[in-house]
Amino acid sequence: MPSSAPPPPHAPVDGALLADRYQLERRIGQGGMAEVWVATDTDLDRKVAVKWLKTNLATDPVVTERFRREAIAVARLSHPNIVGVHDVFVHEGRQAVVMQLIDGKSLRQLLDSQRRLGPELTIHIGAAIAGALDEAHRAGFVHRDVKPGNILVTSDGRVLLTDFGIAKGLQVGDDDLTSDNVMMGTAKYLSPEQVRGRRLDGRADIYSLGLVLYECLAGRVPFLGESDADTALARLQRDPTDLGHLRPTLPIGLVNLIHKTLARNPAHRPQTGADLRSALLAVDTTPPEIDGTPAEPPERIANPPKRALGAGPGVPGDPHVSGVVPVTAAATGSKPDTTSMPRRRDVTPPAPTPIRGTPAKQDEQRFGPSLIAVSALLVVALVVALVLFVGVNRGDEPTDLVAVPAPAAGDGDPDADTDGGPPAEADAAEEAGGNQAEAAGLPDVIDAADARIVSVQAWDPDGDNGTENDGQAGQALADGSPTSYWATECYQDRFMGGKRGVGLILGLNGAAAGTLAVETLNAPYQIDVFTAATAEPPADLAEWQQVGSTAFADDPGVVEVAAGSPAQFYLVWLKELGRDDACSSTNPYRGRLGEISFRP
Repeated sequence: MPSSAPPPPHAPVDGALLADRYQLERRIGQGGMAEVWVATDTDLDRKVAVKWLKTNLATDPVVTERFRREAIAVARLSHPNIVGVHDVFVHEGRQAVVMQLIDGKSLRQLLDSQRRLGPELTIHIGAAIAGALDEAHRAGFVHRDVKPGNILVTSDGRVLLTDFGIAKGLQVGDDDLTSDNVMMGTAKYLSPEQVRGRRLDGRADIYSLGLVLYECLAGRVPFLGESDADTALARLQRDPTDLGHLRPTLPIGLVNLIHKTLARNPAHRPQTGADLRSALLAVDTTPPEIDGTPAEPPERIANPPKRALGAGPGVPGDPHVSGVVPVTAAATGSKPDTTSMPRRRDVTPPAPTPIRGTPAKQDEQRFGPSLIAVSALLVVALVVALVLFVGVNRGDEPTDLVAVPAPAAGDGDPDADTDGGPPAEADAAEEAGGNQAEAAGLPDVIDAADARIVSVQAWDPDGDNGTENDGQAGQALADGSPTSYWATECYQDRFMGGKRGVGLILGLNGAAAGTLAVETLNAPYQIDVFTAATAEPPADLAEWQQVGSTAFADDPGVVEVAAGSPAQFYLVWLKELGRDDACSSTNPYRGRLGEISFRP
């Protein structure tokens, strides 16, 4: 029988005992210089990580000395966000470092699976690493290789910096074991001064951390060329693309801070890790007011056609990579009627604009015959409204100019105060103001006990046709069947490739305040509920009013949200999806909602 080839000389094997103390168990990683093993410290009976220099590099004096210096450098540091060094030894002529074993994954793995992170998590990671860098800089070291692969994140939320293999002393007299003509570090995360070959200080690491945080939020690094040299040189030739343009919902303070961190001139960056950490923790994470339109979407359909509930699934929307899962639509006879899809903007404004009635400057300056004609029409409309108002308050029947059902006898109350607040504030105000709301195109306020869901439609404002699997939407309503639900398309990552979300718009038979219940059939999930007291569902997410806070959990369950103000439209908004066995391994994430109901 042929025998297996023997392992190379000095190659580690499972069970090997190094330095008469460290029992190797399994290899968990390797890089260009070393391999990392899980081992047991037999003296202290604890798990450790052993970083062992590769055999082919053991005779290189420069590499060996750099490896030894890493151990010395990190052993001098004591910080909760730096992977600690316990021991250093030589075994069979090869340097080895014994380190703290971290049960977690690298930020590189996290970004590969999720693509983008939220601002809160990004701030948490940035503040932790900034604190670690401040400790290293005060001890006299520049890391020089801050990148996602050297940042570890544990399941309990700890963030640690590792791999000081090419760290360099800050003192002028310190020997540098690297060539003056070699850029040490990873090309995508180099600082401008590293590219230029200039002397470094801690602000070089600050810049590299800024690149990492930029990638966390944008889903990509700001500089990328056809080669490592092109990538490195790009940061000398241009500034990064504005994060606020790539992701308009990011907090403005966070965007400005990261761009300050990426200043080409080190004097314009935060000067220390402590400065950056304090600035990150002080960021106001409130999203800016925008019009709800992403800054860089694909060209969209200006007026998407109305879709009945029986229509087929929508076209997958950009920017996710999605595989459509075949589904069977419910019988159209059992579904409620749908409202027409919200109208959507056909072009993206060059910058976010204020919402709710603030006109653009150029529109304010357009005067001409058309404006005069519009003004005349407005005057006529005001006169008609005044006539209606007087007629209602005199108890007269409404005129045919108002295309709404006539109120029941006795609805007109000449003593009612029609200058009050919303229709729900008082019965008298509701009765007297009902016709005014009708004239303005607002929905009637009804008792919650009489409210029922009469329409449901899928909404995907970041997609290219505004909807998603709309043919299934009616199956999300409560019918007692566990197999009846609405499902999203299958996505490559849980956050839908950077979409703000997808959801269902539910229409009631009038404006009512009550409790909306939604069953989520897979997890983890994040769900927001919004309302709109309008005659038609708003076209922009920013024009919806959020009710309560985000609901989230790691297990399927029922989400219940109570709305305190009457609204005709309710939006169930999915922001995070769980894995679904019905999807492929390439696009494994899908959301499923069912048993949606409304009650007082």
